[in-house]
Amino acid sequence: MTPYPHPIIAREGWPFLALAIAVAASAQYFFGGAWAAPLWVIAFFVLQFFRDPARNVPQQENLVIAPADGRIVAVEQVRDEYIQRDALKVSVFMNVFNVHSNRSPVTGTVKGVWYFPGKFVNADLDKASSENERNAVWLKTENGFDITSVQVAGLIARRILCYVKEGDRLEQGQRYGFIRFGSRVDVYMPLSAAVKVVIGDKVSAGETVLAEL
Repeated sequence: MTPYPHPIIAREGWPFLALAIAVAASAQYFFGGAWAAPLWVIAFFVLQFFRDPARNVPQQENLVIAPADGRIVAVEQVRDEYIQRDALKVSVFMNVFNVHSNRSPVTGTVKGVWYFPGKFVNADLDKASSENERNAVWLKTENGFDITSVQVAGLIARRILCYVKEGDRLEQGQRYGFIRFGSRVDVYMPLSAAVKVVIGDKVSAGETVLAEL
């Protein structure tokens, strides 16, 4: 996977932002500020949704870091259906005001990528993990740990973007995908992992430590 220079605004948002600004500017020019004001509000919303700030990634091999910005909505022992094992699952819920770039929770090699079509129920609900549209990435760390990072579509999310394929190598905190307009990311890790977050915690992608391996 070849990284691209880090943008201030995620590349996924460039067409949306250009369109929103063009429409607002045209309304301003032809109809005046009163008509254009709601359109500038929409343009500002698009701008904040697609913002993509750089992050200070912890430099420790044994850490699992948050793949998404948001709030922890699940910390539980479950069955990892993707690689058929018992695992600890930590889920991060992203609302429309969070940064929606997704980052690799660990440094490792991509051993598998699976896409599943599905529903679009509220991503804050636990059933979203098994019923919604989702994309799973299985990573194998250099120390032999298996980590599964699953992008899950939400109530108004309609596009999951994933830029990796089997055989790619990801660095911890490296940007690998994006989900548009509200969603969640589930991270499955070994049962031996020491989880460092609790339900309700707010986390930042690429920075907050979810667990130690």
